Amino acid sequence: MEKQQLIHQLEVNKNKNSSFYFLPFISYLGLAIGIGIFTGFLFSKFKFFKKENKSFVKTEKAVGIADKKTFRDKAEGILREGGIDGEGNFHLERLGGKSQNVYLTSTTVDLSQYLNKKVRVWGETFQGEKAGWLMDVGLVEILK
Repeated sequence: MEKQQLIHQLEVNKNKNSSFYFLPFISYLGLAIGIGIFTGFLFSKFKFFKKENKSFVKTEKAVGIADKKTFRDKAEGILREGGIDGEGNFHLERLGGKSQNVYLTSTTVDLSQYLNKKVRVWGETFQGEKAGWLMDVGLVEILK
């Protein structure tokens, strides 16, 4: 019985043309990166792909971001301090009693400047656990 060796010599292909296959790969890779950069530059120039610049408004009657696509919900009443069980820092007092209050928080407007004034607010409604209506205010309009 013949003994077989466990370790065998590997045949190495010493063909000098092996770099011939590596060159096109690098060329295609460079071309793909170049096309990606170029198309990214072109897309950045189109208004369709740009993020809208929402401007902050501050007049005698209104303060905040005038973007009624983001802040679709509106309510009006007298702005009072205090939320309900940790939800909101302020609330709008409206006709019909406490059940009609709108509890408010704001990431864009300092609501404390409008306490005890009749205002109209635009914002985004969130689900509250205790508050019947919880809103993040984006724009405040002074009514009186």
